Amino acid sequence: MVRSAIAGANGEGVLRTLVVSALVAFVVLSGLFVVAGADPVTAWYMYLVRPLASSFTALEVLVSATPILLTGTAVAIAFRAGFWNIGAEGQLLTGAIAAAGMGMAVTDLPPLLAIPLVIAAGAVAGALWVLAPALMRVRLGIDEVVTTLLLNPVALLLVEALVHGPWRDPATGSPESPPIAATAELPRFIARSRVDLGFVVALVIIIAAGWIMARTPVGLRLRAVGLAPHAARFAGIDVERTLLRVALVSGAIAGVAGAVLVAGIQHRLTAGVSDGFGYTGIVVAMLGGLSMPGVLVAGLLLGDINVGADAASRSLDIPSQMGAVVQAVLLLMMVAVLAVRRSGTRVAHVEDEPPTPVGPTDRVGGIGAAPTETVT
Repeated sequence: MVRSAIAGANGEGVLRTLVVSALVAFVVLSGLFVVAGADPVTAWYMYLVRPLASSFTALEVLVSATPILLTGTAVAIAFRAGFWNIGAEGQLLTGAIAAAGMGMAVTDLPPLLAIPLVIAAGAVAGALWVLAPALMRVRLGIDEVVTTLLLNPVALLLVEALVHGPWRDPATGSPESPPIAATAELPRFIARSRVDLGFVVALVIIIAAGWIMARTPVGLRLRAVGLAPHAARFAGIDVERTLLRVALVSGAIAGVAGAVLVAGIQHRLTAGVSDGFGYTGIVVAMLGGLSMPGVLVAGLLLGDINVGADAASRSLDIPSQMGAVVQAVLLLMMVAVLAVRRSGTRVAHVEDEPPTPVGPTDRVGGIGAAPTETVT
């Protein structure tokens, strides 16, 4: 359903879809707040406004948003190319493993060398984790939704095996790795806050990805493959190679998210290194309309909701899990509205237009149309 809904969306209708989805989600969630015993107006204030009322909590929004900005970017890039990467969580976890290992090994290196090595280790590990599903997709035609999703619990089990086994901290005996080298820790970007260099890394990646996708031939080919792979192949684009490269880039960015968590926040590997950030990245990518500006806005919004969920739980005595419920409802509403729009578009197309011969185009989500852009 998600795949078909995305395929049926177009750039002009994404904003309308977001607005309608937000309004429907607002009504549904207000009813859930009433069921939980909270005043909806007060609850929305706690979730959306209260985190921005002080500089400390506003900066915590940036901290909360950093990993989901990266995973949202990873998912959005893959989805735009038609590679349905549901494994950002596993790629994040393997990136965290590699970053922790590298961080414990670079004790003699200065920060200018140690920090890039830690981030690069996370990126390489994330890319390698998605390599097998990508090869199975392009070589064997195996659905990557299943393969990437099934690798997520495998990555989590690998983390738990390490922190309960060879990487258990000998100093404390706790199920966590020893701390990484001090020179490998990301420096704080804003004084007296937890905002570190990882947020800057996320912004740089988002800006670079947005420019590449919108302004370069590489981005044009990527969009063409995602919209109509058969038409892209007819235009001379190597679809399989494009998908493989996109998958590796997506996995690498998700791996950077894991490296940022280890080097910037936790400074060690723990079993709870990720709070489902890979799955939240799917929500961010969808809410952002698979565009980089949209990912930035959606990531900051969910970071705001995450911080507000804690405040709402303390002040209104409602479950802290309501923050996850808010995210889930937003995603479900958007997918539902996209699906309705797609269905209406297909009906209008059948009723209002005469039949036309089908050329060498690909039917994505039931719409047989080649890209309108010139592929160079």
